[in-house]
Amino acid sequence: MGRGNPFHHHQDLHRLSQAIGRVDTFVVQEQAWTATAKSADIVLPISFSLERSDFGGTRNDPRLFAMQQLCEPRGEARSDHEALAAVAEAMGPEEHAGFTEGRSPDQWLRHLYEPTRKALEERGLDAPDFDEFWRRGWIDLPCEADSGGFLEAFRKAPVDRPLGTPSGRIEIFSQEIAAYGYDDAPGMPVWRPHLRAPDARYPFHLIANAPSTRLHSQLDFGETSCRAKVAGREKLRLNPADASALSLKNGDVARVENDCGACLAGVEITPSVRPGVAHLQTGAWFDPQPDPEGTARVFCAHGSANVLTPDKGTSQLTRGCTGQVSRVAVRKWTGALPPVRAFDPPCFVTLEREGTGDE
Repeated sequence: MGRGNPFHHHQDLHRLSQAIGRVDTFVVQEQAWTATAKSADIVLPISFSLERSDFGGTRNDPRLFAMQQLCEPRGEARSDHEALAAVAEAMGPEEHAGFTEGRSPDQWLRHLYEPTRKALEERGLDAPDFDEFWRRGWIDLPCEADSGGFLEAFRKAPVDRPLGTPSGRIEIFSQEIAAYGYDDAPGMPVWRPHLRAPDARYPFHLIANAPSTRLHSQLDFGETSCRAKVAGREKLRLNPADASALSLKNGDVARVENDCGACLAGVEITPSVRPGVAHLQTGAWFDPQPDPEGTARVFCAHGSANVLTPDKGTSQLTRGCTGQVSRVAVRKWTGALPPVRAFDPPCFVTLEREGTGDE
């Protein structure tokens, strides 16, 4: 079962598509028809945060907020709790009782609020009951001064407050890591060239950073995100010298490709991008379509950067993400433009039960 949009935060979307295709039954909880939801066998329609009640706050926030439901869910959408409770109920009484523990969503809110209220009360702080908190809409939370944590304690008393390293000190060289014998992760910090060496076929460095007009891929269909697109596709930013060499101008559509895949993106020319760099922000919803040229492993008509990024970790030790950088070729697109279907719902087929006439 999935929640979120792996087609945004995963690299090498051709490989991801193949992996999802091998799953026997893929169930997705979603609020919109993302590429992940379109790939599912079963979709549980989930309400947006404005359509349900919840708490708002993180561990560092000075207040806890009552996120009060503003409107009813659309269509068949339900909260995560209600949807999963229905699944548990279909599995049997024991599963349903084990999941809900006999509490409704409102009762769970009250149950989860009580430890916070009690902790505030024990400190002699404002600790209203749940009804007062919900009516007010917020409560203040105590904020401790930033003491610098364990690093500050180590700085003041390195012998008495050692770090959690083998030596108890800040280690530039780690004998433990060196002993692993990894050729790509020695015992000290080193600079390594990008895993994709310079290649005449792919002369541009692709920079695929987090987007500025949305959070990850959330609400890519919204007005703020769509307003920043060029020719209805994700924006590809190029240096004027590179754009001139490629006969590209503002508003054109370019094909961006490498051996991972290819996509179409709208061109914006700016001197703030260095020569030799192609800047394509992540988060454009994946829009897989047949490649008009028939050569790419996977083709996105909307400009998803992750059709171009390799699914390889930073090292054998850390396996961190390398999806922010790749190498690509860029050229002007002169063919017919495929329509962008990233935000379109899938086609629905109504089936009749044989011999009953029931749908």
